[in-house]
Amino acid sequence: MGHISKNVTLDNPAYIHESAWLYGKVYIGPGASVWPNVVTRAETYEIRIGARTNIQDFVMIHVGAASPTIVGEECSITHHATLHGCTIGDRCLIGINATIMDGAKIGNNCIVAGHTIVTEGSEFPDNTIIAGVPGKAVATRDCGEANLVNAKFYSAMAETYAAGDDRLSKEKVDEVLSSLSS
Repeated sequence: MGHISKNVTLDNPAYIHESAWLYGKVYIGPGASVWPNVVTRAETYEIRIGARTNIQDFVMIHVGAASPTIVGEECSITHHATLHGCTIGDRCLIGINATIMDGAKIGNNCIVAGHTIVTEGSEFPDNTIIAGVPGKAVATRDCGEANLVNAKFYSAMAETYAAGDDRLSKEKVDEVLSSLSS
């Protein structure tokens, strides 16, 4: 179950890959998943990962010089993203290779596009789509439902991996899809 230091709190996560490295004061919420080669380091402040959030392959999460890193519930932090001393709201999707820096705050139901760099101290309200270098608001739209779909599929995959399989059955896919309409 990964390289986990004594200060890490696991609150019934769904899945933590054996190659994950979790150090310092880190909290992983219920149903959350941590995928291959994730690294978290919290030597000073803390890192909090919300319920049913997925931290995908090669993500780096670190605390800032003067701030913790907080990730809300039902988020997808996608491949190679870097979170550094920032706050992410609920039902957000952080795109591939995006970087979010110290003191930045991303509201609920947001998308940060791949390769975006959100600079220190930037703040974006709920329902913002952020893109570019530096990251700027490019649209306003409630992306919560779409982001929830991604989080639910990752939750289903986490359960499957935790059970020793690496393929979702058709029944599991149908179950996830039917849960979206309710």
